[in-house]
Amino acid sequence: QVQLAESGGDSVQSGGSLRLSCVASRLTFSDLCMGWFRQAPEKEREEVATIDSDGSTSYGDSVKGRFTISRNNATNMLYLQMNALKPEDTAMYYCVADICAYRRLHPSSPFGFWGQGTQVTVSS
Repeated sequence: QVQLAESGGDSVQSGGSLRLSCVASRLTFSDLCMGWFRQAPEKEREEVATIDSDGSTSYGDSVKGRFTISRNNATNMLYLQMNALKPEDTAMYYCVADICAYRRLHPSSPFGFWGQGTQVTVSS
């Protein structure tokens, strides 16, 4: 089992920045594949960014060049640096995780562990 707890959500003006954090409760954090998803009211859930155990990353098209995902295996922390925020970035942001070995065998499966979410609101 993995428990995830996000923090850092806030209300900001358009063009501003925020840094989301997620702490994972797992002894072997380094074998986790992790990521951030978001969901706005009445919209589909959207994959924002993911990071593999080897540090390789991927981003959704809407955030490329503005958001950066990173991890610190020594402290069991996952981060999402969000710059040049837009009103359309307003959503609940969720930290997700799964065992990388499992995801490599089942690449289409959804992430198995989710946090409670942290709200990001961007005003124009």
